[in-house]
Amino acid sequence: MFDPFGDFEIAGYLRNFAGEKDLTIIKAAEHALFRAQLPVALEYLAQCPRIRYEDFCNVHRLLFSGLYPWAGVDRAQLIPDKAISKGPVYFCHPHDCHRAVEDGLSRAQEGRQLASRPGFIMGLFAYAHPFLDGNGRTMLLVHAELCFRAGMSIDWTRTQKEPYLQALTREIEAPAGKHLDTYLLPFLGPPVARHQWQASVTVLPGLEGGNVQADTAKSYADLEVASCYAQFERKRVYRSS
Repeated sequence: MFDPFGDFEIAGYLRNFAGEKDLTIIKAAEHALFRAQLPVALEYLAQCPRIRYEDFCNVHRLLFSGLYPWAGVDRAQLIPDKAISKGPVYFCHPHDCHRAVEDGLSRAQEGRQLASRPGFIMGLFAYAHPFLDGNGRTMLLVHAELCFRAGMSIDWTRTQKEPYLQALTREIEAPAGKHLDTYLLPFLGPPVARHQWQASVTVLPGLEGGNVQADTAKSYADLEVASCYAQFERKRVYRSS
């Protein structure tokens, strides 16, 4: 059970407002909120002159503030001393969340690298993993808006959940390998109007949150954790810093 606060038995999963412990109910609530708040979040992004880290956080807040009191607040503020991992894959240090997301946003907007490196930029967002839950939905919406502004789109309805997650995992582990760029290449196309994107995104495979390997949270003060994190960082080669 992912319990970074250490109070699951008292406050429920991630201190949700209802104190609910049943993950089936939580995941259903997350998806229902996502569907309900999707138009609001997309409208917010469309009105941002330049998408910044604060906007990335605001999208998460708009989507999930009905369930989590910490929605829109990143790990640097919530659990600054804990390493978050999913299996052997470590996400960035909490204090690097801002830097990793901003690197991706800068490359997409100022660097104009999105057309050639859509997977690399998505990988930066995924490696940042700024929130305790809801990262995938948040970065998907931001990435879609960035694609629209870049005059392109990714047909996510043609992707498959497991191959995508495998490519994303390899991308986080070794971003120089262009794993996610390679996977996404067949699905690139011309821009899709925002209203069409809104209609299709709610039926994308995997967004219901089922069968997802749980994150783990452990203190960096644990020497074994600190060593594993350092080894993972060295394997990545690329660092957001």
